Amino acid sequence: MNDMMADCPVCKAKGTLKVTSKTEQIPYFGEILESTVQCSQCGYKHSDTICLDQKEPVRYTLEVHKEMLNARIVKSPSATVTIPELGLKVEPGPKSQGYVSNVEGVLNRFEEAVVRALKMTDDETIRENALKILEEIVQVKTGERSATIVLEDPFGHSMIDHENAEHRKLTEDEIKNLRTGFATIEK
Repeated sequence: MNDMMADCPVCKAKGTLKVTSKTEQIPYFGEILESTVQCSQCGYKHSDTICLDQKEPVRYTLEVHKEMLNARIVKSPSATVTIPELGLKVEPGPKSQGYVSNVEGVLNRFEEAVVRALKMTDDETIRENALKILEEIVQVKTGERSATIVLEDPFGHSMIDHENAEHRKLTEDEIKNLRTGFATIEK
């Protein structure tokens, strides 16, 4: 574990920000770096986890039926999750986090995001589409319809752990079209 002190970016106090970091081995993800910063002056706190190992870029697909709702899904911070039949896609951003869940948990996450979007709009067309998507998510969870979950990770830290899941290496073109969630600076 490494500790150091720095100036707080929020309250600008000098030497009050404690920065702690450590590396650890985590199943599925490999070696990770956990970091926490906390200001003793204003209470600002931020934690982050970064995968240090890079694996082969991977794409997993699983045709989801009701009996597959418990299939394990490991999503890294750099992964894109898509359910094409429902028009749903989540791409990584700077604050993207990894998680270990199951198919039902992923469907619940999409459902919560659609509900949040629904609360923020008065546009009738958007509301109708959102309600239709919510109905379709429920249909997948109850087994009235199937859908495909696609998990694409340019750093290879994600997976769908089910015997029916198909996986393959991502092509160079697919990798170029994926977001990673990391900011890059090009000259």
